[in-house]
Amino acid sequence: MTQLWKSTASALAQAVRCKQVSAIEVTQAHLDRADAINALINAVVDSFHEESLDAAGQVDAQIARGQDPGPLCGVPVTIKVNVDQQRHATTNGLKLQENLVALEDNPVVSNLRKAGAVIIGRTNTPAFSLRWFTRNNLHGQTLNPRDPSITPGGSSGGAGAAVAAGLCAIGHGTDIAGSVRYPAYACGLHGLRPSLGRVPAHNATGGDRFIGAQMMAVSGPLARSIEDIRLSLAAMSARDPRDPWQTVAPLDQGPFEKRAALTLVPDGMEVADDVQAALLDAAERLRDAGWTVDQVDCPPMQEAARINAILWMAENQFAAGDMIANEGEPDAMFVAAQMIADAGAIDLERVMMALKTRVGLIREWEQFLGRYTVLLCPVSGELPFEQQLDVRSEADFARVFRAQLTQRALPTLGLPGLSVATGQVNQIPVGVQLIAGRFREDVLFAAGTAIEQAGPAIAIAEPNA
Repeated sequence: MTQLWKSTASALAQAVRCKQVSAIEVTQAHLDRADAINALINAVVDSFHEESLDAAGQVDAQIARGQDPGPLCGVPVTIKVNVDQQRHATTNGLKLQENLVALEDNPVVSNLRKAGAVIIGRTNTPAFSLRWFTRNNLHGQTLNPRDPSITPGGSSGGAGAAVAAGLCAIGHGTDIAGSVRYPAYACGLHGLRPSLGRVPAHNATGGDRFIGAQMMAVSGPLARSIEDIRLSLAAMSARDPRDPWQTVAPLDQGPFEKRAALTLVPDGMEVADDVQAALLDAAERLRDAGWTVDQVDCPPMQEAARINAILWMAENQFAAGDMIANEGEPDAMFVAAQMIADAGAIDLERVMMALKTRVGLIREWEQFLGRYTVLLCPVSGELPFEQQLDVRSEADFARVFRAQLTQRALPTLGLPGLSVATGQVNQIPVGVQLIAGRFREDVLFAAGTAIEQAGPAIAIAEPNA
């Protein structure tokens, strides 16, 4: 195999397992690619060649003994710097946490290792993982390898840039308001926000979070093929008793009807013509693959996004407020101020009412997704934004915030969402979002594959020097 960094995770795992290539060769190829490219985009902010090659050597040794290293046999992956990885700092883009070194792996990291993956680096995030753009005072700014003038997304912008540029085959990300789905969209990739409880999580360095994050924050993969998303989810979701929220459920949930709902303008959202065109194109791809697609209104998203804001900003009010001030990072301070203002005054009554309203919304969505197997809707109301647009002015932030309605709404509901790349508009990536019922990621993969196979293959980005 030549130029191993261009291969998918599925192809690499098979090649390593069959001894067509060694895990060390695969790892070295990706490390060399990162050495050549990363300085141009600043996606990986913590690299460790010796540690990576040692892990690859262990995979090769298992194969030599006739053992199966796991489904991600020798696949190079990256980990976002906001989750614990043993012997590395969980910075979350903060100078305050520059020396917060983890003593144990987060369950998702542990699961990736158990599946045979080789961690080749840790990827950038905005300070506090708070934005849909990726820049901080500790690690600097990450550029989109497809076009440096547009955001790579956030908060998993480093992961998106790394996968798009071929630095790794799979990027780990986290999502509490679109932080996997939007970087995938902006970097021309696929990205999955799994169902709440599908992938275990626990950061020993930070302690347990408040109820909003417990119910809305998840880890998920970014990749260049739907098959790689499926493969990496299977690896990430292995049982780990450290997460009381985890529900072990089969990835294959049984037969389903190929019936999709198409919502071009969810709950009054402003959606650009180019984004609507991508949705209509994806709907035709589904129809050609044997799906019935009906254009309908979806259940409420504005209310779900409002609840997301209340629960997330309540955590900020009670836990992170002083940290934001102490970090003194201008972007985070500005964005937090806008989000706090949007959420409004938060007290116990508002939190309790938000939790009560959430149950009714989930019920309405589950009933809708009982009639329609999957919803096709925008990832964002606009094409990927210009770099740092959200911190230019309050008006620009408001524009960005409105466009991200579907990203902010979905975490409240605990449902899985898949961002699917569909092509480009004047060299700018565009894609669509698929939403299914709880633990029906298999439906997302089926619909996503139909859309993927009828469109252009995802190419590796070549950043300009």
